[in-house]
Amino acid sequence: MLATLIACLACVITPARADDAGVRLVRTTIPMPDGVQLAVTLYMPAKLKAGKRLPALLEYLPYRKDDDMATSDYGHHLYFAQHGYVGVRVDIRGFGNSGGTPPDREYSAREQADGEQIINWLSHQPWCNGNVGMLGISWGAFNAIQMAMRHPPALKAILAVEGTERLFTEDVHYMDGILHVDEFEVAMDLAQGISGAPEFPLDEATLARRMDSPPWSLDYFRHQRDGAFWHSPVRELESIRIPCFLIAGLQDGYRNSVVRMLEHLRAPVHALIGPWNHDFPNSSMYGPRIEWRDQAVRWFDHWLKGVDNGVEGDPRVVFYQQHSHRPGAAAQDVPGEWRADTWPPKDVKGITWYLGGARALSRTPSAPATDTLRYVPSAGAQAGFWWGELLGDQRPADAYSLVYESPVLTEPVAMMGQPRVRLVVTASAPLANWFVRLQDVAPDGEVTAITGAGQSGAQRDSLEHPEPLVANQEYMLQFDLYLSSWTWEAGHRIRVSVSNAQWPMLWPTPYAMTTTLRLGGATGSSLTLPVIPTHGAPPPQFAQPGPIPLPPGFGTPGGDYAWPGTWSIARDEDSGRSTVKWRGTTATTYPWGRSDHSEQIIYHVDDAHPESADAEGDAETIQTLTDRVLDYRGHLHLSSDANFLHYSYTRELLRDGAVIRTRTWNEVIPRDLQ
Repeated sequence: MLATLIACLACVITPARADDAGVRLVRTTIPMPDGVQLAVTLYMPAKLKAGKRLPALLEYLPYRKDDDMATSDYGHHLYFAQHGYVGVRVDIRGFGNSGGTPPDREYSAREQADGEQIINWLSHQPWCNGNVGMLGISWGAFNAIQMAMRHPPALKAILAVEGTERLFTEDVHYMDGILHVDEFEVAMDLAQGISGAPEFPLDEATLARRMDSPPWSLDYFRHQRDGAFWHSPVRELESIRIPCFLIAGLQDGYRNSVVRMLEHLRAPVHALIGPWNHDFPNSSMYGPRIEWRDQAVRWFDHWLKGVDNGVEGDPRVVFYQQHSHRPGAAAQDVPGEWRADTWPPKDVKGITWYLGGARALSRTPSAPATDTLRYVPSAGAQAGFWWGELLGDQRPADAYSLVYESPVLTEPVAMMGQPRVRLVVTASAPLANWFVRLQDVAPDGEVTAITGAGQSGAQRDSLEHPEPLVANQEYMLQFDLYLSSWTWEAGHRIRVSVSNAQWPMLWPTPYAMTTTLRLGGATGSSLTLPVIPTHGAPPPQFAQPGPIPLPPGFGTPGGDYAWPGTWSIARDEDSGRSTVKWRGTTATTYPWGRSDHSEQIIYHVDDAHPESADAEGDAETIQTLTDRVLDYRGHLHLSSDANFLHYSYTRELLRDGAVIRTRTWNEVIPRDLQ
């Protein structure tokens, strides 16, 4: 095996021209045992001396390194090359310029086995000191965490940005274990079909492997409960034995994994938690933005180079304590302060607030009472598409919720962690979901979203073995809200909103119904906040974000980034039918042409017929090349009735306006307590 790996040094290497930044790009391939070649770009120091050995920093994902991700890859891996590393970008098999057929799902056993081969290959290169680190955001973070669970000998440390190990409850397919559909499914299923840049081959073998590969979303909709499908190949968090640096955003949907890793890993874990959305700390829509690459270098210098730089003595957790601010989704800096702390935070106390009669939220239990809520399937649109992003005023969403509010606060209240909810409920139907949103009410009445979470009634005892509710039988539900920090200022109020719908974030349950919430007494519904002192120790000062250069010949001519894009809500009051429309676009110019990408998804729900929800999405990537125009299109339609999901996905390719390949998948899938 070792001879095979080292023999790849004889592979054809195509170096890009070195530029003034001092990096040399080397494009080659890495052989897999089954003969498939994975495409890799090495970002090497331009003046690397003969015999000098450096660690490798691997980023491994399907997002295409030679076109879609080339601009962001360059800005990151250039920085690492300038600081004594070889940055490595590999496309998983079946994507970009890697060979083979796309795996049958994301985070597959095949993908992980290939990852072990990649790490082994890197560790035996003549320029490598034998140590490999992994880093990345989103998919790259998922892979870094999952590869750390597998213990490849050369993998010595990771840096994971906005990732999670819980695929059923926290990924974008079943949030909180409840069916979710968004632009990712539409765009990812299209991405499987696109061949490698800049040649974009259209031979039959390539088209058969890519365009005809089954869309991943179909398999996800078939698996509507937790179990072996979602657990494999992910292993237990406790199996991680190497140091982990975690970066999380308080406006990102993957932030809860940081808490679990801090609490369950025996290996060194350091966490940086800021006010960012699903992006790096130096480029997030929401600030304050900070530089993170210097911290990554310091982390890897210690664990991959053996530099005694004191990183093990750094604060275990650095987090941004968010302060009260007005609602609004526009790009902005969130007010607050940085704090250095331990985990759990120093002097944290669980303070319980009780939901009571007259919609009160109080520190002492009220007299027993019951509130009733009629199910409105279209409720929650103002609460966004996942448990992240900044949002507008939440009063419209609260109109269809049970709302409980504290007295006006006479002094600030600060929290950091995951609030714990207890709901004592009944439902008149066999299937119901409950959603809790925690909010800040300003003196003028504006309502700012802080965090929230959902609980499927069917999954109350088990994610793997859900069971219908018994009509009008009482159940106690206990669950955690998503990680957040917040300080309610004096003069503000704490608000808790409880609803049975969070559409279009999560698919509505199919039955008209009413639900009840039992209040009062020591065993009634309540919220426990992880309260901390209003001020804490500051961390060392962060560097301001440095420049992020573009690779030579690349440009970004504009357009809304595909996420968060733009969206609108429309409600027909006569019919009770509501519509949400979302759209995002992006464009990139390359030395060989231009790529324009657009995505949109339209959701419908009928309050009188909650069983008949639907989502219709389109994605399109137009590659304008010197000799032709290739137009890749994907169309997803998912609808439901009381018993089934109706699935359709079409992938097509046009060359100069003429269709040259099309493939459609249709399936009727039984609803499995979703």
